Amino acid sequence: MSNSSTNSKLPILQRDHRSVMGRILYTSKKPERLDQERGREFFRIDVNSDGTRTCTAHCEIDDRPSVMRDITYSLDKEWMPTDCFVRITVGSNFMGSGWFRFHKNFAECEALTSLEGRVSQRMDIEAPLSTFQNHAISCDAWHLRLINQKKPGQVQRIKQMLLSSPDHRGATGPMLFSIGLNIVFVAPEKVTVGAGTFDALHFQFVSNPELPQEHPPYDVWCTADGDYLFLKGHVAGYMQTYYELVELIRS
Repeated sequence: MSNSSTNSKLPILQRDHRSVMGRILYTSKKPERLDQERGREFFRIDVNSDGTRTCTAHCEIDDRPSVMRDITYSLDKEWMPTDCFVRITVGSNFMGSGWFRFHKNFAECEALTSLEGRVSQRMDIEAPLSTFQNHAISCDAWHLRLINQKKPGQVQRIKQMLLSSPDHRGATGPMLFSIGLNIVFVAPEKVTVGAGTFDALHFQFVSNPELPQEHPPYDVWCTADGDYLFLKGHVAGYMQTYYELVELIRS
């Protein structure tokens, strides 16, 4: 039978993926700015029938100098990173854009930045990369799939994670930067946020001395349904920032 005959018998429309769209609100927990809105993030996650998934996110931080970031990040069916695009403006000025690709033994980046100019990077990796930090809050919870929930309270280490920027706000580069990651699984919990009430998993990101500036502890709650959707997060220390999922649409 010819392909044309076969195709003629198929439905006109094809939808074999599922999608999630949402909005995350960024606020401050500093006493002088308590609950003041300081940014927002709009994201969409598409999961294909073969298990591959892509997150696109538009992120805005209003704290001066303001940061605007757009990312497109894809993973294979085993949740292993395949590629990512990041574009950043700081103070309404172009900072840089970069494309990242992850191979079995190395990662590469092709970028143009306002500080470094045209950049080509190739970085050897110890093992196939298990996670990548593009600084979209919606993707922060995706690291947590690597943490053993049967070891609550224990510090667990991801030996190597690559970042698009070592800056806490992701406001430099984008370029490859390598660190390890220390995370504690706290407990399963029931969580209510603006988007609803969810069965959740509570984790805490702890010290990462490889960063140029030490990052304060960062508590994150995500869905317990296997999709690791970000629900809320709180950064302690000098930052005192809070992030909450306030809108969620599934289709």
